[in-house]
Amino acid sequence: MKIDWAALGSVFGVSLAATVGLVGLFTLGVVGLAKHESATATAGHGGAGTAGLARAGAYACFALCVAAVAYGIRLIVA
Repeated sequence: MKIDWAALGSVFGVSLAATVGLVGLFTLGVVGLAKHESATATAGHGGAGTAGLARAGAYACFALCVAAVAYGIRLIVA
């Protein structure tokens, strides 16, 4: 049995990059929601615009996470 080490290394690298990227994107979404909460608490001091922007960014990050997971499931099923 012969192992193709180059292909194994390539799969490992892509898997590692995808995992780190997806976890980072999810983390940005959680941080965005936390910023939304703190900006909402201080909305009386001019933080209303920041609250909406933080929430929109967080939702965008979560939508990208869902899209990446759906694409991965599509690759597995196909």
